[in-house]
Amino acid sequence: MRRAIGHTDKGRVRPKNEDAYDIGKFEDDTVWAIVCDGMGGANGGNVASMMAVDVIAKAFVKSYREDADENSIRSMLLTALNAANTLIYQAAKEDEELSGMGTTVVAVVVKEDTAYIAHVGDSRAYLIRDNSIEQLTRDHSMVQVLVERGELTEEEAMTHPKKNYITRAVGVEEELDVDYNEIPLQDEDAILLCTDGLTNFVSREEILSIIRQQGALASPDLLVEQAMEHGGNDNITVVVISQ
Repeated sequence: MRRAIGHTDKGRVRPKNEDAYDIGKFEDDTVWAIVCDGMGGANGGNVASMMAVDVIAKAFVKSYREDADENSIRSMLLTALNAANTLIYQAAKEDEELSGMGTTVVAVVVKEDTAYIAHVGDSRAYLIRDNSIEQLTRDHSMVQVLVERGELTEEEAMTHPKKNYITRAVGVEEELDVDYNEIPLQDEDAILLCTDGLTNFVSREEILSIIRQQGALASPDLLVEQAMEHGGNDNITVVVISQ
């Protein structure tokens, strides 16, 4: 029986937390989680991330059915993210103070032995299996393009001056391009969702070590603490889904 546990913190430097997350579980033990990292304007970032989490969570609760198959879950995820995009885009057009706001989104639904993942931006999903950690999402960012071209290593990307430049976000354009994938799971697997406030300051090896030593469901608080110890220069959000 899987559960989702999450933790978020504004970190040591930022004046407020522009990250947001939500988790939930349906009666058939299907678990869901949403993690967002907002941006734009004086108040736009936290408004966009909170709006996205709220719209997507409500869409899940409204549309999920226990007999949902893989096509239904895919449709639910894509519809929910597109609804969030429309609402945030319209709000930004109508309020000058919110102009240009947007948010990353990584959302997952875990039903039986499959994780269904939709994402936009550079918030990530990882698979923790045995003694390995695998990134399941591809960052929509400038540094990711440079890494794929071979112009940067992943270690160099963590400290690159343009590491925060993302190429896709929810609410910025009228049309949204969402990446979607389905991952078969084994019983002891864990899914980690996080914002770049974790991955810019804590290495994959450190993440895996903490999860393996302390257990997946105990790790969100500990991973946030580790990011804080490494400077805490950004908002930090971690959600883990595991047994």
